[in-house]
Amino acid sequence: MLEKLTKSDPYEPKGLILTPTRELAEQITKVLDPLAWGMELKVMSIYGGVSYSKQMNRLKKGVDIVVACPGRLLDLLDREALYLDKVEMVVLDEADRMADMGFTEPVSKILDECATERHTVMFSATLDDEVAEIRDNYQKDPAIIEVGPKEISVEQMDHFFWLMKNTMKSRIASEAIRKSGRGFIFCRTRAGVERVTLEVEDEGLRVTSIHGGMQQNKRERAIQEFADGKTHAIVATDVAARGLDIRGVSCVIHYDPPENGKAFKHRSGRTARAGDPGTVISFVQNPHKGKWMKIQKEVGLKLKFEPPDFRELTQHEDISHILPPSKRSQSNNTRDRKDRSGRPQRNDRGKKHYGRSNWNGGRDNRGGNSRGGDNRGGDRRGGSRGGDRRGGRNDGSRHGGRSNRDGGGRPQQRGRSDRRQRN
Repeated sequence: MLEKLTKSDPYEPKGLILTPTRELAEQITKVLDPLAWGMELKVMSIYGGVSYSKQMNRLKKGVDIVVACPGRLLDLLDREALYLDKVEMVVLDEADRMADMGFTEPVSKILDECATERHTVMFSATLDDEVAEIRDNYQKDPAIIEVGPKEISVEQMDHFFWLMKNTMKSRIASEAIRKSGRGFIFCRTRAGVERVTLEVEDEGLRVTSIHGGMQQNKRERAIQEFADGKTHAIVATDVAARGLDIRGVSCVIHYDPPENGKAFKHRSGRTARAGDPGTVISFVQNPHKGKWMKIQKEVGLKLKFEPPDFRELTQHEDISHILPPSKRSQSNNTRDRKDRSGRPQRNDRGKKHYGRSNWNGGRDNRGGNSRGGDNRGGDRRGGSRGGDRRGGRNDGSRHGGRSNRDGGGRPQQRGRSDRRQRN
C-alpha cells in the first residue's frame, strides 16, 4: 500500500484500512506510521470515544491513509468531514470478525463510497457466510492466498474443564493465574468484567480490564501494562478475543462460557501463539454443562468435567516479581463493588446507619427537639403528649411557653403577662 499510494489532498485520503476494534486500529497505526513517515505519507486512526473536532481538524490538514472502525467513519462521512471517492486501495482486516459484530452493512456502505477502480484486499480467518457475500459483491476474480491452517487449532494448549460453584470462580481464577502465569480472564458482559476485576484484585492479583464501554486511553493503558509485565491478568469481554497481538499470555480462563465454538477458539487463541505453550481453563457450572458439551463437540474436544486440581497446571512463567494491588486500590474497589445486577455494594461495617438509634446523633432522647425525642415532649415528629411542634415541654405551648388554650380547648385571650413573656 505505501509503495502504491501518493500524496492526498485535504479531506480525500487515498488509502483506507477497516478494522473491527479500536485496539487493532491503533496497533496498525503505530506500526504503519513510522514506515509512512519515511515516505512522506501521513497515517491517521479513526474510532469512537475520541473528539470529533480533533479528527476533523486532522482530516482538514490532509491524511493519506486512514485506519478506521466502520461506525465512526460513517459518522464522519455523514458530517462530510472526508470523502472516499479518491481511495485507491482498501484493506478489510479481520473481515470475519467485523461480520460477526454486525458490520457487514456498514462496511458495504463504506465500500460503495470508495472509488470504483480500486484495489480491495481482505484478511479473514474464514471465507464463508457474510464474508463470502462481501467478497462476491466487492471483489472481481480475487486471488485467494491461504496462510497457516484453515482452522484455528486448539491442540497446542492444555485444556481443563473445571466444575465448580459460581461463588468459587474468582478465587479459583486467581490461583490458576498464580500457578500458570499471566493470562486473560474472559467474561460475557461489561458488568461482569468490572465485578470480576474487583474480586480478583481482592484475591491479591494486580489486574486491568478491557471492554467496549471503556475510554480508549484506558484500554490502551491496560494492554501496555500487561505487555510490560506490570499486571498479572487482563479481565475482558470478547472485544479482546481477536485482533490483538500480545505476547506473554500463558493462561486463558473462560470465566463465562463463550457464545459458540468459534468464539471459544478465538478466546483460547490468545495463548500458545507462535509455538509457545499455553493453558486454557474453562469454568463449568451445572446449568451450563449442556452448552459446554456442545462447544467441545464444535471444537473437536472430548474432556471430562472435573473438580479443580492445581497440580495439573504447568507453570509457564514466574510472576512473583509483579507487585500486588496497593491497599488504597483495594479500599477503593471495596467501596465501588457492584453486585451481579450492577448495583453498588457498600461495606457499612463500623459505620453509623440512619436508624432509630442514631437519628439524634447521640443526644439524650428525652429532649423534645425535631431530631427525635421520647414521648414526653410535644414534638410532632418525636413526641405525642404535648402540642409543641418543635419539641418543647409538655405544656402544649406553640413556642415552649404557656398554653394558649383553656382546658376545653378554646383559645384564650393573651394577657399582658403573656405578651411580656413572648417579648
